[in-house]
Amino acid sequence: MNQPLHDRAVRGFASDNYSGVHPEVLEALAAANGGHQTAYGEDDYTEHLSHVVLNHFGPAAEVFPVFNGTGANVTALQSLLPRWGAVVCARTAHINVDENGAPERIGGMKLLAVPAPDGKLTPELIDREAWGWGDEHRAQPLAVSITQSTELGTLYTVREIKAITKHAHSLGMKVHMDGARLSNAAAALGLPLRAFTRDAGIDILSLGGTKNGLMFGEAVVVLDPEAAHGLKYLRKMNMQLASKMRFTSAQLVALYGGDLWLRSASHANAMAARLRAAVDALEGVEATQPTQSNAVFARLSNAVADRLRERFRFYDWDRGAGEVRWMCSFDTSEEDIDAFAAALREELSAG
Repeated sequence: MNQPLHDRAVRGFASDNYSGVHPEVLEALAAANGGHQTAYGEDDYTEHLSHVVLNHFGPAAEVFPVFNGTGANVTALQSLLPRWGAVVCARTAHINVDENGAPERIGGMKLLAVPAPDGKLTPELIDREAWGWGDEHRAQPLAVSITQSTELGTLYTVREIKAITKHAHSLGMKVHMDGARLSNAAAALGLPLRAFTRDAGIDILSLGGTKNGLMFGEAVVVLDPEAAHGLKYLRKMNMQLASKMRFTSAQLVALYGGDLWLRSASHANAMAARLRAAVDALEGVEATQPTQSNAVFARLSNAVADRLRERFRFYDWDRGAGEVRWMCSFDTSEEDIDAFAAALREELSAG
């Protein structure tokens, strides 16, 4: 029998990608194994996933499983744009900061990033780059991309999203949502997924899975069929078409076919709230963003952060400002939070 190569007792707060696979997802993978199923999406699991997505997002929704979040974002945005199109996004957006230029290099689009201190765009911020239509010297701003929950752990309300989509659509722009942590947002808002996506005017969605307990896999969900074009071909061109797609789809069915998405995200959010409460009680550390989902952002001395990192892995967010990010996952426990808070307290006391 194979033995693990890692210490399963080690815990970290660097990313919800560090967590393992939810046991119910592993069971779903095992159940999908065995026998033969038609490749490239013509399988029973992908067919069933389409019904799951329709149930969440409405009768016009169409789903395209992909390998990862970057692939979902690039492919989704490509489907909204001509070759001369540009995307307005927050400067902190994952597509702008953490995808190594893939939207521009692979997707062939220009990103027009605007500063957003809380990670959230507004109609006014969009207008900083939404101009120049008809000017052949300027990439044409034809789409807006927002993230829910944002890279700073903050949330858009339904009202805020509707204001963005109404404004963008009035300018002839389409709206994409990066929903890598969509479940965390829904859990925090206490709303169904469609309430702040399809019903709020979002045209296309990158639906997250990996950060909420999948082994791999995300999906592009088309919410307005008139807005997106060519996804059948773009997915293949972007190397996001899985031959054994049943295993991607089976995981997404396990997550979204019942309430696993909500249970897992609610737990991660609750652990972040517990950590935030512990942080607020300590001198020498200051939260820098509202804790609205499964992330805690805080400022402390780099020396303390470096010592603490020897015990628990986490990332600097802004080294110059002494800002760090702590992420909670579906498998973060109360004991993990309490142990981390105790270690933080010790390092703060050491100066």
